[in-house]
Amino acid sequence: MKITRPERRNRMRPGALAAATAALALLIPASQAASAHTSATTTTAGEQVKPSIVLVHGAWGDSANWDGVVSRLQQDGYTVYVPPNPLLGLPYDAATIRDFLDTMTGPVILVGHSYGGAVITNAATGDPKVLALVYDDAFIPAQGQTLGQLVSAVPGSCAGPPNLVLVPYPNAPAGAADAYISQSAFGSCMAGGLPPDQTAVLAATQRPLSTIALTQPSGVPAWATIPSWAIIGTGDHAIPPAELLAMARQAQARITIIPGAPHLSMITDPGLVTQVILAAVHATT
Repeated sequence: MKITRPERRNRMRPGALAAATAALALLIPASQAASAHTSATTTTAGEQVKPSIVLVHGAWGDSANWDGVVSRLQQDGYTVYVPPNPLLGLPYDAATIRDFLDTMTGPVILVGHSYGGAVITNAATGDPKVLALVYDDAFIPAQGQTLGQLVSAVPGSCAGPPNLVLVPYPNAPAGAADAYISQSAFGSCMAGGLPPDQTAVLAATQRPLSTIALTQPSGVPAWATIPSWAIIGTGDHAIPPAELLAMARQAQARITIIPGAPHLSMITDPGLVTQVILAAVHATT
């Protein structure tokens, strides 16, 4: 389906689960077989090719959220890409990431955080280059589900009134606005455990999500045919951990629990997030 792309715009920024849970407890084995996707990792000479890692950020963040993970993966010899997620709506954003994937010729491990999970679910559908999907405190929608439905399925999300600040933007669809997390709520909602000065910078530099993304139904999910991994921080207040767990089970993902980690677990626990990404690499190559 051809995606009609909205005109680009410049955005304006306004002023434990049980203690026995191990930090890297794999709860659910993936049922999807990786064999259909592993051929792309071997050259005609029989040499193993390392997949590239593509990291997709979510709402109220940007590509810099992945810095700690990027540096660790690069130290291990992986090529890493962190393309910008436009945050303009699910079909548009998924098409943007799919266009990026189309420029690549080798195998890929595709990782999404938060809203980025919904994006990769749609962007990777039918793409044989994508060997695995990794969801970091992320939405994992089924076909027809919307983010609005998912975020409200379990009570307790901080990503709603009164913590949202809505700002008009040029050429917005009718009724749509840019949604920010208020700076006063950003720490407790997104970044629990981070130093106050770092949290303040993250709050000030956040990128908003168009509210139109909350009502757009997800398409055929890539996780139906691509093996998936899910990371769940038990201190996530943006997407309740019970909902993260339900979505991961729906996708039959391999689940890793990080006790106490907030929504921005790739910043607070980059080493553990990197370990899960590497587990996906080793299981599918």
